[in-house]
Amino acid sequence: MPSDPAPEALPVNTAAFPRTDARTLPDDGDALHFCSTCAFSQACLSQGMDKSALRDLHVLVEHVGPLHAGEHVFREGDPFDAIAAVRAGTVKTYVIDSEGREHVLGFHLPGEVIGLSAIDSEQYPCNAVALDTVMLCRFSFPKIAVLAARVPGLQQQLFRLLSRDIGRAALLAGDWSAEQRLAAFLIGFSRRLAARGYSPTRFQLTMARTDIANYLRLAPETVSRVLKRLQQEGLLRVDRREMELLDRAALEALAAPVLRG
Repeated sequence: MPSDPAPEALPVNTAAFPRTDARTLPDDGDALHFCSTCAFSQACLSQGMDKSALRDLHVLVEHVGPLHAGEHVFREGDPFDAIAAVRAGTVKTYVIDSEGREHVLGFHLPGEVIGLSAIDSEQYPCNAVALDTVMLCRFSFPKIAVLAARVPGLQQQLFRLLSRDIGRAALLAGDWSAEQRLAAFLIGFSRRLAARGYSPTRFQLTMARTDIANYLRLAPETVSRVLKRLQQEGLLRVDRREMELLDRAALEALAAPVLRG
């Protein structure tokens, strides 16, 4: 690994990544201890990075937050100069159409990246809002080249993350039933949690049912009706936002046509 001088710390983009209380997160305690849920951890690990390389990477990352529920990470039309990995909490992305209606584009969990869709236009094409207490790791995009120089697998990881976002956007475009759409959402959510070491069968939905319905392009009452039916059939248990998948195999089978695309 080349012994380049350590790069300077990142400036804060207060327009795109606001911090109402002007506080950053406390240090991890160990400058070489990275979040286990980091979206780029696989790129680092696959390269067998040594401690000096990790030390250089550490100063390229700015911890931003906490952002509280309802606070925006960025808004549609803001100039693009950074991507961010969600470190804690859930971020919803959405757009507002010409008639003032909201359209939910997705939900981003710890270890997932927001802002990739802005690379081409150099402006954020959507809004991103915290659904609960959110903490971020911010990467200045001009300095991604510095990261890529130290982590050869980073560019490939960025492409992988971008294609994953595109895949999720197309996931619900087919002519699927309400049951299939909801099952696919729950199984997809379960898999994403499992990939980050959380329980795949018992979890809390941090988004409102109206947001889920909007994302699935269903009426809120349809989502409630389908959840009730799936609970009556013994596939899951619902207690407000608490969810337990009782028959994951059956839900997988129901979701399979959607997940196969």
